[in-house]
Amino acid sequence: MGSLHDRRQSHAEGGPIVAFDFDGTLTIRDSFTEFLRWRAGPGVWALGLVKLAPAVAAYARDRDRGRIKEASVREFLASIDRKTLEADAARFADHIWPRFMRPDALAVWNDWGARGAHRVIVTASPTVTVAPFARRLGAEALLGTEMAFDDQDRVTGAFIGDNCRGEEKVRRLKAAYGPDMVLTAAYGDTSGDAEMLAMAQEPGFRVFRQKP
Repeated sequence: MGSLHDRRQSHAEGGPIVAFDFDGTLTIRDSFTEFLRWRAGPGVWALGLVKLAPAVAAYARDRDRGRIKEASVREFLASIDRKTLEADAARFADHIWPRFMRPDALAVWNDWGARGAHRVIVTASPTVTVAPFARRLGAEALLGTEMAFDDQDRVTGAFIGDNCRGEEKVRRLKAAYGPDMVLTAAYGDTSGDAEMLAMAQEPGFRVFRQKP
């Protein structure tokens, strides 16, 4: 994961920066939900969903995506050490890739790469679970929701900072590339990408439709 951050910081000014949402844009559906389901297995997943009923009810009232995501992390991942989580995320990416990535999105991703663009994934999913996909894609950078780990490097069930959607995507981009950055193009598929798309010279909303 470190190399993605290093490449982000060393980005040369003046080159095109292109931002891609991940879930539903490069993929056919939400990757974090799929990862949790895959890792838990059918029985544990079903039981966990029952335990999450209060959090789901709260979400129906407040629509706080960050809060329900934290509840899901506490239920399915709390106390797991970072190395185990990273290894599981890598195995998941290898397992699901062939039936998960949109061919038309990958074609545009690769085209921007051939044109020398600095391609950054900006996602509400945790960076630790998206990182194996980002590495396989050859992403120059990855910005996303950051899980918190305790002093023993175990998942706490909390996040560092805000859920990376909406205005937070814009804030993360400007923090990485400067307040006067120019976003050449951006691609997304939900209202959580609207602010990022609005700052792009070439916004692409739900332009990718293909399934593997």
